[in-house]
Amino acid sequence: MDTIFFDLDGTLTDPKPGITRSIQYALQKLDLPVPTQDELTWCIGPPLRASFVTMLGGERLADRAVTLYRERFADVGLYENSVYPDIERVLATLRASPHRLFVATSKPRIFAERIIDHFGLTGHFEYVFGSELDGTRVNKGDLLAYAIDTAGVDPSQALMIGDRSHDMVGARNNGIRGIGVLYGYGSEEELVGAGASHVCASPRALLDHIHSALG
Repeated sequence: MDTIFFDLDGTLTDPKPGITRSIQYALQKLDLPVPTQDELTWCIGPPLRASFVTMLGGERLADRAVTLYRERFADVGLYENSVYPDIERVLATLRASPHRLFVATSKPRIFAERIIDHFGLTGHFEYVFGSELDGTRVNKGDLLAYAIDTAGVDPSQALMIGDRSHDMVGARNNGIRGIGVLYGYGSEEELVGAGASHVCASPRALLDHIHSALG
């Protein structure tokens, strides 16, 4: 039985409004310059704290910024989100096959589970793997290693589907084939450069490729 790990942000759902508005909220609370939503799209996908370290020029305010971000995200931002067109069809088709499906996201699991449940996607997945609020397993490589061990997965018979470089690097470091999607927030150059074995322009193209890759 083959296994497919799906990233969440930029792969299953488009979280731009909620993530960028929550970052803006945190920066405003810190009395710092507030970029536009479009200027913050690079933050979608990578671990949040690391993005704040980059934005703030160091570690000093990063933890406070994450706390402020979560003030808004936990009750408002996580629902400012939408499922990509055709994703539900892709998941339903795969669920009807022998493949095992999991979510593997750097987002805290407590938030990821609420998002997946909110959009009625819970039944498609065996389990949602995510980080903990204290930052444990925020690194995609660590997360996938934990998922492989917990679920008893053969990495050589698994795929990691994601839209950013850290998805591909985490897959490669665990012996998993990485498949990049271009409808999210990473470019083809980013994904291929990080080790993606293939890139797909749409969810339908992704489904076609999974069928050819896994049979």
